Amino acid sequence: MTTFPRRHVLGMAAGAAVGSTLLTAQNAVAAPAGTAGGPTAGRSAGPAGWGSVPDAVPVPLDGWFDNDGIDTADARGGDFDGSGYSFPGEELPSGTAVIGGVSFIIPSSAAGAKNNIVASGQRVDLPAGRYLSASFLVSCSYGAASGTATVHYADGSTSDAALGGDDWYSGGGELTTSFRYSPGGTDPHPVAMSVTELWLDPSRDAVAVTLPTTGPATAGTSALHVFALTLQPPAAGRALLLRSAASTNALTGPKATQSVEATVLNAGTAWITEADEVRVDVQVPGGLTVAPASVPVLGPGEQARLRIGIRNAAGTAPGTAATGSVRATGRGGTAATRGASLVLGTPDYQPTDASLSTHQAPYWFSDAKFGIFIHWGVYSVPAWSPVGGSYAEWYWNSMQSPGDPVYQYHAQTYGEDFAYDDFIPMFTASRFDPRSWVELFRDAGAEYYVLTSKHHEGFALWDTKVSDRNAVRMGPHRDLVKDLFTASRTYTPELRNGLYFSMPEWFNPDNPWMGHAPRNPYTQAPVPYTGYTAGKDYVSEYQAPQMEELIHGYDPDVIWCDIGGVNDSHHVLTDYFNHAKNRGRPKDVTVNNRSGIGPHDFSTPEYTTYANTVVAKWEASRGLDPHSYGYNSATPDDRYMTAEEVVQTLVDIVSKNGNFLLDIGPKADGTIPAIMEQRLRETGQWLRVNGESVYGTTYWSAMAQLGSLRFSVQQGRAFYISSLEDPGSTLVVRAPVPVRKGDKVTMLGHDRPLDWEFDGGTLTVQVPAAARAAGRYAWVFKVDWSR
Repeated sequence: MTTFPRRHVLGMAAGAAVGSTLLTAQNAVAAPAGTAGGPTAGRSAGPAGWGSVPDAVPVPLDGWFDNDGIDTADARGGDFDGSGYSFPGEELPSGTAVIGGVSFIIPSSAAGAKNNIVASGQRVDLPAGRYLSASFLVSCSYGAASGTATVHYADGSTSDAALGGDDWYSGGGELTTSFRYSPGGTDPHPVAMSVTELWLDPSRDAVAVTLPTTGPATAGTSALHVFALTLQPPAAGRALLLRSAASTNALTGPKATQSVEATVLNAGTAWITEADEVRVDVQVPGGLTVAPASVPVLGPGEQARLRIGIRNAAGTAPGTAATGSVRATGRGGTAATRGASLVLGTPDYQPTDASLSTHQAPYWFSDAKFGIFIHWGVYSVPAWSPVGGSYAEWYWNSMQSPGDPVYQYHAQTYGEDFAYDDFIPMFTASRFDPRSWVELFRDAGAEYYVLTSKHHEGFALWDTKVSDRNAVRMGPHRDLVKDLFTASRTYTPELRNGLYFSMPEWFNPDNPWMGHAPRNPYTQAPVPYTGYTAGKDYVSEYQAPQMEELIHGYDPDVIWCDIGGVNDSHHVLTDYFNHAKNRGRPKDVTVNNRSGIGPHDFSTPEYTTYANTVVAKWEASRGLDPHSYGYNSATPDDRYMTAEEVVQTLVDIVSKNGNFLLDIGPKADGTIPAIMEQRLRETGQWLRVNGESVYGTTYWSAMAQLGSLRFSVQQGRAFYISSLEDPGSTLVVRAPVPVRKGDKVTMLGHDRPLDWEFDGGTLTVQVPAAARAAGRYAWVFKVDWSR
């Protein structure tokens, strides 16, 4: 059996020896026989009263497969998405494999074999029995897809929950390939499958599940594809299952030690409480556990995602591969163990996919949840686009097309002979107050911000040495990146600092993204690319050196690339990660999925979110403007997002494991429009009351949403139910809420205990008028487990 924990990039060249070692050791964790978690996962190991966890039950789906989405070089003809593209079978496991901690039957890639179900309301029969959860191996074509799945029980009753996944082209998932087959050959872009869960009621005998209706698998239509299904039966009494365990290169704890990630499932029918004293540690030759994880409270069927701090013993070199185990103890004995092949310590990164793929989003980023995006540049001078139309920051590109409203607007407002670069002297930043900016971001409740260091127009906001096309040589005549970062590190040191960087430039004469150097769109006559001297190798003499300047001169916590295209990102990101790792006090940095190469830490949906949980880390961005990141002077105040919309978007994203990067567009003089400031302050007011349901939380494994309700968890401490509408006098939650007799239920902002009852899988909470009046935007109810 093959095991694939977390995100795994398969089939990529190993490159340097260290990169190859990391790929093999971190991802090819041995999968012992027996249960999905191995022979001792969830097993009793002494007289401590821990029960045995039944084996997981993989469900053969051959009878329901209706789509061929996996090909090999020797057997083509599959069509996953309706456009002739397919997964490469050579890079997928075969037989039975453990993916994301779950044992699945991997379908065939033989010529002509059907290997996935396009979810369209099929009723899939289950082996009759009682189960805690159903895990699906899924992928989506033409965008994320989801819908309501219905579980059918032997007594005729049903339960519903959302089931969905991410688009395969996002490259984020527990199982990722380095390319896909195209109709005429191959497309060198990662594609992915992911694991998603559906809760089942373990007190009833399940007999079938009806899949959501999506698709069909045709070009332009989003569809959910199911490749495999596995059921987890419950254990009687008190029982734990270590579902996954893997070493990471992420730092954890106040001493910034290496972490091992483990997921523990309460597979029994009894609550785990502080009295059980459950601790999870790592036992491995050459390594020491310095920060064991605790599990103070965990309800039946609930999962805890743990971070265990380890360090190398004296004499153990970074990057040493070792076989060890993760162990859960409690009640004076061992509750569960799981074998794991670990990599001890982090060696220097190498410029290979294999090595860079071992990097992941830092824990600070996963915990932060809310950031501010800032689009500010020369485009902030014309600052115009039809409201809700094209992005205002795309002004220069939009004015190239006679059919675009910006083409006519520019001629009428500035004249046909007024070049885009004539705006540069008007980009003054004369009223830019960096301290007021960062204090506003802090007051808005943001944990980080990302400033556009250079957009597609090619105008740099820092003192770049490889071109005079920057804010120090012209326009503002000041280093705007330095000024903002200095203010943040002085006045708001709690904020993390990030930089956006456009990989290509629209009209750079050495590598014009739009196919031509700058020209007058009305006469087609050439115009200067002000401040730039042509004749460079775009990547090695310009793009990569600029990124290196940002890394070493400004030390950003986030590099947010855009567009991709030609690049030397393998070397640049290697330097970025090593620069952060090898300082006197290491820190965790992060990069998104738009640098032009496969490895990345998080994906970035734009002006959209997901309808269900996506386990691979993601961050959604959008502007307060209805459809622009840069300031658009045409947008009236009443078209901006309201505070209610901001808060509800944030709550929705957090419930599905995402971050929200909310954009503002300052004016050319450096002032932030009053309506934007107002919205940020209103959001901050809500977060000051309700932030505990956002920051540092994780998603609920049972479901992300139920109608207007969203869920989040402070592991071992509390469970949160956020209502996106006024709950009325009674809040009714028809879901397996983890609540015990004696737990306190309150509403944040009211904080007095509320009357509640839980019966037949439904939580009912009485909401007095005073509590309702104390809430706005989203009413957050807290189930406090700390009794």
